[in-house]
Amino acid sequence: MAMFATAIDPVFFYETVKDAKWKMVMEAEIDAIERNDTWKLTYLPTGAKKVRVKWVYKTKFNENGEIDKYKARLIAKGYTQEHGIDYTEVFAPVACMDTVCLVISLTAQKQWTIFQLDVKSTFLHGYLSEDVFC
Repeated sequence: MAMFATAIDPVFFYETVKDAKWKMVMEAEIDAIERNDTWKLTYLPTGAKKVRVKWVYKTKFNENGEIDKYKARLIAKGYTQEHGIDYTEVFAPVACMDTVCLVISLTAQKQWTIFQLDVKSTFLHGYLSEDVFC
């Protein structure tokens, strides 16, 4: 049985900002956000609420248990929503496991080929009806 490496991913920004490998992937994430016009720098208007953000870090391993890459994502802390106003509005850009199973079943049934790919970053192709300040 093969032994796989494990890593304790950093939790705090101050841990990673001093490390060149994590700093590089954080800069790549910010570059992708800016390239896709996901946000623009502005002042917080009087009376507007801001949604805080957080960095999430993950070490990815290959099939041999060796470190393949480091990923850093800047995420909005959606749990700052208010009950009764926007508390039930949730967006999670992941596939439901039932959907994945259905697609794999159909693929096997039709004898199609499945290809796997890694998406570096994803962005919505829609417009919000309100301004969100982070």
